[in-house]
Amino acid sequence: MCIRDRSQIFQVIRGIQTGEKIYAAMAPAFVGQFGPKVTAGKLRAAVKKLGFADVFEVAIGADLCAVQEAEDFLENVPEKLPFMGTSCCPAWVKYVETYYPEMREHISSAKSPIGMQGPTIKTYFAQKMGIDPEKIVNVAVTPCTAKKYEIRREEMHAAGSYLGIEGMRDMDYCITTRELARWACLLYTSPSPRDCS
Repeated sequence: MCIRDRSQIFQVIRGIQTGEKIYAAMAPAFVGQFGPKVTAGKLRAAVKKLGFADVFEVAIGADLCAVQEAEDFLENVPEKLPFMGTSCCPAWVKYVETYYPEMREHISSAKSPIGMQGPTIKTYFAQKMGIDPEKIVNVAVTPCTAKKYEIRREEMHAAGSYLGIEGMRDMDYCITTRELARWACLLYTSPSPRDCS
């Protein structure tokens, strides 16, 4: 049996075509995906050219996650627990939950950087910019396909809970950096779709 991720790029493109405010939350690992010649400025310009309203680097979410994980560590290790693992990787968290549930307490209670960035866009950013948070569509752009599962986890609705908006998700869609690169290649740089594989 083969495991495949389900692409959400169609929904993202359709949202852009219909005029929705689509925001990209870009994982800081983009340098490893696109190479050192692709600067943050060049990537932001390319993503905006695809039709995104704006681009956020998930470094803020990573900082928030690091602070929360440090607080968890100081509170629990070594007095309560002999060690603590990171909660940044949804594949790792799901693995522990599925195969070693007794070890769940050894994982930090922090959400991942994407999990922390999403609510800040729909609360702080929306308020600062005077945008209705219900009009914001957050798209996580990440090298990891496990993030597609993560954004659907039950607890990923902090913005909706804070704002009292039932059903609001912190991140609405997730596409991989590979999907983003192929999309850009197909639209802007390649004479043949075969060159973008």
